Formats: sequence, structure tokens, C-alpha cells
Amino acid sequence: MSGASDFLLQMAASSRERTIAARRSVSEAALLDQALAHPQPPALLASSEEFDLIAELKLRSPAVGVLKTSDDQDIVQRVQAYAAAGAAAVSVLTEPSRFDGSLTHLQVAARALRPMRVPAMRKDFIVDPYQVIEARAAGAGGVLVILRLLPLEQIEALLARACELGLFVLLEAFDEQDIELMHETLTSPALESSTRGTKLTVLAGLNCRDLSTLQIVPARLLELAHLLPSSVPRVAESGVLSAEDAGRVAAAGYRYALVGSALMQDDDPGALVAAMLRAGRMAVSST
Repeated sequence: MSGASDFLLQMAASSRERTIAARRSVSEAALLDQALAHPQPPALLASSEEFDLIAELKLRSPAVGVLKTSDDQDIVQRVQAYAAAGAAAVSVLTEPSRFDGSLTHLQVAARALRPMRVPAMRKDFIVDPYQVIEARAAGAGGVLVILRLLPLEQIEALLARACELGLFVLLEAFDEQDIELMHETLTSPALESSTRGTKLTVLAGLNCRDLSTLQIVPARLLELAHLLPSSVPRVAESGVLSAEDAGRVAAAGYRYALVGSALMQDDDPGALVAAMLRAGRMAVSST
């Protein structure tokens, strides 16, 4: 966890405590049985228009505060509005202490999205393969893996488990050092060996949030885009607040944008999803 901020260190410690408690309740073997008993979740699809959106369900932001209070019905309506407007996937925060998230939110969202063939993605501070199994048991089709939280061999273990369970993985970087680790991960012989014969879908994400201040620095998305691997789709995270922002990141080579706070604060999130998609796809078509 070299270079991890105090915020990430706190989140990783809390995540480990949650995992220890969860293991006391349900063994890893029993949880794996539960996960495999569920139908395979929808796959992450990419449109032919070369730009897509991962829309996020996030009730609270540490930088902003409460974004929305929601019951299960609100969650269902919101994620289905995202999907109906064209979102390729829905990211669901499951971290409870700073984001007001839960695995129940993920279960509700995944169940609502399944008939629409749109996957849910667990967004959390994942530090243990057990949490990847939790995601699959809750109905998720993908997981976020924050590169700065773990050394390479533990990242490889998370990816191997995700591959075994048929989940896509969004690898998240914050700076040049993280991007170097991303390249190392994607070319790892150990990962190649553990996933041989199976399909692992990986996305290369760049989060432009400054971990010291928790404020977004949108310029980083453009400054560091060229450093991201070209072998997998790129995802712009944070800093995409408008249709114009979506156009900018699409023109810079990002295949997806992950959008949370802007959608949570908009009175018509479906309309904003549609507007961002139009702007991003128009930017791609004109480059």
C-alpha cells in the first residue's frame, strides 16, 4: 500500500474489519456456494458508438456530504432510469461508514437491472477475495479494484477470483505510479497463468480525485490519459459533471465515463445520462 493516503488507509482498515466480521457469519466456502447458485449476471457490453457511461448510485460523498436519501423503491427507480437512458453498467457504493452504502443496495440494484441486461458493479475498498465473492452473491457483474490499496500479488488474487466468477474488473489509478502498477498487473505472468482459458474483462480507470483534499482535479483526466494502457478500455472517473465534460473525455480517448455525484444531484438523472452519451459519442465521431 505504498503511497496510500490517510483516507485510503482508513478505508482499507475498515474494509478488513468488515470482512473479518462477515467471515465469522458466513464461511468463504458457504459464500462461494451462494454466489454460484445465482444465475450469471449480465455481461458488460460496449456500444458500437465507442463511448458509454457507467452511472453510479452513491448516497453520500466524503467531500460533499449527503447526496440523496433513498429507500429500496428509490434505488430501483434510479438505477432503472440510468439503464433506460443507455447506461452500460451501474456502479453501486457498498461502503457504509463514509458513503452510506451497503450490500443490500447492491442486491436491490442488481435485481432491478437484471431484466434490462445491465450489470451492477460493486464499488468499495476491496482488499480480500472474499469481498469479490460477496459481490457475486449480491448479483453484481463487476467489481472495482483500487490499485493503491494492495501489492501486486494481492491484486492478482482479486482478479483471479473475479475471473473465476465471471465478473469484470475496473482497475482504478490515481496517478502515474498507480498507472505503472496497472501496466504491471495487466502483463503479469501469474495473472495470465491463473486466468488462462477463461475470459477476464478489465477496464483501466483513472480517478482524478486528489486523495489529500478529496477534491476533483479534472485536468488530470486529460494530462494522464496517454499513459493508460491502450490494450483495454479506458474509464474517466470523477470530474465528469456535464455533457461537455463527457465530450472532452471521449475526445481524449476514454471509452467509458463513470459518473456519480452529478447524477445523484440531478432531478432528472436519466436525461443527464442521455445528454452525456450524446455529447461523448458526437465527440468520438468527430475525431
